[in-house]
Amino acid sequence: MSKAEKLDPALLELLVCPVSHGPLSYDEKAAELVSKEAGLAFPVRDGIPIMLVDEARKLNAD
Repeated sequence: MSKAEKLDPALLELLVCPVSHGPLSYDEKAAELVSKEAGLAFPVRDGIPIMLVDEARKLNAD
């Protein structure tokens, strides 16, 4: 599957960050769900969000 995967918009409305419980935004190019509050990006693989903190990438401070 390509890097720019589609994510169901209805699913995005239901999901929240498992750390901050805040909203997530979808970065289609990176195939990640981003939590600005927690400073984490959760991967989306084959259209499935991986909402595990151990799988998340830390965002740069800038």
